[in-house]
Amino acid sequence: MKISVAAIPYFWPKKQVQNFYTMLAEAPVDVVYLGETVCSKRSELALNDWLAIADRLQKSGKHVVLASLALITARSELQALKKICELDILIEANDMAAVQLLSQQHKPFVAGSSINIYNVQTLRKLVDLGMQRWVMPVELSAQTLQTILTEAALKQLTVETEVLGYGKLPLAYSARCFTARAHNRPKDACKLACLETPEGMDVFSQEEQQLFTLNGIQTLSGITQNLVDESEKMKNLGVSHFRVVPDTGTDETFFKQLPRQLNNIRNNSIIARSCNGYWFGEAGMVLHRG
Repeated sequence: MKISVAAIPYFWPKKQVQNFYTMLAEAPVDVVYLGETVCSKRSELALNDWLAIADRLQKSGKHVVLASLALITARSELQALKKICELDILIEANDMAAVQLLSQQHKPFVAGSSINIYNVQTLRKLVDLGMQRWVMPVELSAQTLQTILTEAALKQLTVETEVLGYGKLPLAYSARCFTARAHNRPKDACKLACLETPEGMDVFSQEEQQLFTLNGIQTLSGITQNLVDESEKMKNLGVSHFRVVPDTGTDETFFKQLPRQLNNIRNNSIIARSCNGYWFGEAGMVLHRG
């Protein structure tokens, strides 16, 4: 099972982003996703900057995928999407507009977790449109995945499957910006408020339970999902890629430990507080202990 690293969901300064990918170039990971997936205002890096990082990673032996926005709300964002879909690089389509543009050009693509693939019929349709790998929607369980992949095998449908194995769960996207609102600023004049919260904003219930992480227009889980202990089951199900969602904790030490953790499912010491409920068909924030 290969290790993939999702695009950074947070708004980090340019230097921090460059340092992260310099570290990843030497890390034991196979696939690296690049680009902005949350908000087009996060323009610390231009497209040419991303392509320069992609070039360095490819020279280090990494497979690079350029990710698209998950929610397109402006004509300028659609124009930017058309531009990246014309590039000679594999694209992660995070909404159906990207799927349409890529399929019209007969280009292969990866379907991100925000593309709703809940059954083998949808899987078949997207494979016919050019999908070569799909990222399982985060709210699906191992049982549902098994059903989909079993039916896919019966239909002789060949496609790679990626599962978010470690990181905060991307739960929802909104036309409103929660971070700007929290700073009492309108979305159109946010003054790049997300730069002030490089790990998002924690949201707690009245009982002081950590529920969500607000990240601009995106809502992430409040707790990190950790499926390292499920890696053997993932392999048996046919999962081809174990996805990591980066944050400031996924550093050089983390990526050095991860392959060993995935091949020795005991002693999972990467993180103490985590969740895995969706994988077991339970509430997502639950930690199922077998």
